[in-house]
Amino acid sequence: MTLVVGLGCQRGCEVHTLLALFDDALVTGGIERQQVTALASIDNKQNEPGLLALAALLDLPLQCFSAQHLATFEDRLSHRSEVAFAHTGCYGIAESAALALAEHLANAPARLLINRRKSSQATFALACAG
Repeated sequence: MTLVVGLGCQRGCEVHTLLALFDDALVTGGIERQQVTALASIDNKQNEPGLLALAALLDLPLQCFSAQHLATFEDRLSHRSEVAFAHTGCYGIAESAALALAEHLANAPARLLINRRKSSQATFALACAG
């Protein structure tokens, strides 16, 4: 099974903030770190230091998608954020990115295993496929 974590974050979000949200969500969902296949986000976050540091720390690939591609998953989101849409043109970065990459990697339909979880600076979602 392919498990992908989707992440969104404010500019300058620290790696420890992302890691705390990541670990808390996985523990709550009963998922172990090593079960995660990859990380996903939106393309305007592809050079975000906190996301890059998290990917390096966890030794996971990070793949980013355009807002236009992520928007195709809008009807499958558990939550629609007007704030995210105003900033990116996408209603849900974490959930959309997780679904997009899980489907891409598994070449099969994906579903959300952990719906959007939020901290003060970041969002997390987990999708599975295969």
